[in-house]
Amino acid sequence: MTVAPSGVESDQAPGLPGTSRAARIGSGALAAIALLFLGLPIVGLLGRALSGGALADAPLEALLDALVLSLATSLVTVILVVLLGSPLAWVLARRSFRGKVIAETLVDLPIVLPPTVAGLALLLAFGRRGVVGPTLELVGISIPFTTLAVVVAQVFVAAPFYIRAARAGFQGVDRHLEEVAAVDGASGARVVQRITLPLAAPALAAGLVLAWARALGEFGATIMFAGNIAGRTRTLPLLIYSEFQSSLDAAVAAASVLVVAAVGVLLALRLTHWRSILPG
Repeated sequence: MTVAPSGVESDQAPGLPGTSRAARIGSGALAAIALLFLGLPIVGLLGRALSGGALADAPLEALLDALVLSLATSLVTVILVVLLGSPLAWVLARRSFRGKVIAETLVDLPIVLPPTVAGLALLLAFGRRGVVGPTLELVGISIPFTTLAVVVAQVFVAAPFYIRAARAGFQGVDRHLEEVAAVDGASGARVVQRITLPLAAPALAAGLVLAWARALGEFGATIMFAGNIAGRTRTLPLLIYSEFQSSLDAAVAAASVLVVAAVGVLLALRLTHWRSILPG
């Protein structure tokens, strides 16, 4: 038994006040079911890849090309998302202006749009007969069905995840600390460098990871806007789809490589984060 603050004995273990033992057991069971539901498909996929001989029959050249293209385009995407998204997140977090609700809606919209709709919208915006497509053609730029189109599609669907996280991070920074640093003579750039960015860093890192993961797994917008051209626009998700039409084992092999790459990066970032906050 534990003793309540009033001195009255209580049979509740430390935790959320008023939570009964049955409620804790029930919530724990539901959490375990949710975790099992999320983990079982991944375990089944990797199990099939390792024990079913899928990796031995994998199209290694096509797999390597798709992996390199996925990693390269997602890296470029993350860089662009940070460069373009950080100022927008700052403005949304720190300024009030007419039309801010519309701006926030535009940022969130790609998250709720079906990826195929996003791809069609990009085609109608940047295609040869799109809104700005003819203008781009005049200067010799053609985006659809190129590697550049892969990056554009990834940026469109991934940027909102970073912007939302960065906006929350900038909003969470104590403005008093920034004001004190400014009073002490620090320039605006120095305040951002020494105060704002370090305090917002966990949110920025979380948004970066989400954006990268979304870019790496992008399928619908890419196939609609960039096509499925081997060695040019066929990323790992598109390779999985292509191989699934003819060989389940080849699709499983490609999918397992994508899962391992994603898990490896996520684990590395999490371990780095924990080492950065632990003392010593």
